[in-house]
Amino acid sequence: MTEPLVLFKEQPLDNDLKAAFATLNSSKSLNALSLPMIDLLLPQLRLWLANNEVAFIVLQGIGDKAFCAGGDVVSIYHDLAKKHQCNANKTLSDSEIEQSLGVDFFTKEYQLDQVIHNATKPILVWADGYVMGGGIGLVAGASHRAATEKTVMAMPEVTIGLYPDVGASWFLNQMPKGVGLFLGLTGMSFNGYDAKNLALIDNIVLSNEIESLNSQLLSIKWSKKEKDNHQLLSDFLDKNEISNQQKINNTLIDINLETIKRVTVFDNIIDIYNAIINEESDDEWFIKAQRKLKHGSPLSAHLIFHQLKLCQDLSLTECFQREFNLSKRCCQFSEFVEGVRALLVDKDNEPVWAYKSIEKVDNEKVKWFFTDFD
Repeated sequence: MTEPLVLFKEQPLDNDLKAAFATLNSSKSLNALSLPMIDLLLPQLRLWLANNEVAFIVLQGIGDKAFCAGGDVVSIYHDLAKKHQCNANKTLSDSEIEQSLGVDFFTKEYQLDQVIHNATKPILVWADGYVMGGGIGLVAGASHRAATEKTVMAMPEVTIGLYPDVGASWFLNQMPKGVGLFLGLTGMSFNGYDAKNLALIDNIVLSNEIESLNSQLLSIKWSKKEKDNHQLLSDFLDKNEISNQQKINNTLIDINLETIKRVTVFDNIIDIYNAIINEESDDEWFIKAQRKLKHGSPLSAHLIFHQLKLCQDLSLTECFQREFNLSKRCCQFSEFVEGVRALLVDKDNEPVWAYKSIEKVDNEKVKWFFTDFD
């Protein structure tokens, strides 16, 4: 019998309360967030958040390799590829895209992310191992976010002809000037210590202690007041944080911060792109970022620049609304399909992008991506 894609468990606590645990259960896909997973998570989280007996919620991934390695874009690809094959143009119509799996997926994924962001009850996420794309979307809104020495985070959508979504239009703009844009453009990975410095993570614990920490959570004297429980959970994580002696002082972004600020200071994507590519550096992390940007979609680079600029003064809810519109446009155009094909389906790593260089991207086409659906 096949196990469910999300495991749900409730554990009794004192004061007639209980703890709720949701575990992403797809180790083969590194817990990639699929639509069936979302269909399980969304109603269950809503039930727990409305239940006064639930003191707190824990969200985690099965195994120690990944909390969630991103959204299940391969399923979206197979649906969109059929539609694009039946259409001689590179762009599907508005009506064609409304009936796609992609629109269904993004609709529900963003709803799930917003439920987590808006929750008044404590939600703890163990961000252990790989946390990519849609995985960061689940982490970003939680009240309590713990990484480990194994955590690897990234918003790598530029490599598949997409752009950083799941609220990234908001949280990338909260980072120090230029950093969010740089991470979005390059899709570069960073560790838990970087994530803490960027306020994406609150605490860092040891990966092999998570199971024990979950058990210890059950022995705390929890309150019936949400405010008290937030403080109890914060105190618990602070107490169990990795000590200074155990920390790996490997903050990759801090080392390159001045360079990142310098290459992202320009007011247009072409100058920023060329500044990043042409920067002379002997830092391995920065050199890898240059390669990733160069190999990524030039169209995506334009979209990322404009999306972050457009959303810099918007609320989280407004950012999600903008993202939903842009994600539908990305499903309509062939770039996203081609990027997923090359990286994740055929795995030839040789995408045929719509535009050969950053300078050749059609500005009118970029404007179209930001037009509203009726």
